[in-house]
Amino acid sequence: MSATTDLARTYFTAVQTGDMNTLGELLAEDIVWHQPGSHRFSGDHTGRDAVFALLGAMMEASAGTFAIDTVHSYMDNGDLVAASIHFSGRRGEQSMAMDGVDLLRVTDGKIVEMWLFSADAAAEDAFWGS
Repeated sequence: MSATTDLARTYFTAVQTGDMNTLGELLAEDIVWHQPGSHRFSGDHTGRDAVFALLGAMMEASAGTFAIDTVHSYMDNGDLVAASIHFSGRRGEQSMAMDGVDLLRVTDGKIVEMWLFSADAAAEDAFWGS
């Protein structure tokens, strides 16, 4: 297993357990986070503070239920790690559960860029709303 895959495993464990200190250590200060879709959270978010604000807003909107349930597999290629995941959440009467892929770019032991992909973009857009 590569160092980038080890870092990705640590990242997903921190996300799943709510370990914000470790998460803060793993994200580069100038990280660029590419959130897919056409909902209120979509777009590029630049900087660790912006990413924390995004994740906090998503947790607030989902009353703390938004979660990565499972990481199915990790695949690495140089400074990139792709993780096949399953995520879910609830907002009032609405629920969402689907597979996705998170692609991390790692430089000098930090996640410098993140791309997220959803199996059903329309369902995710409907869940988060505008």
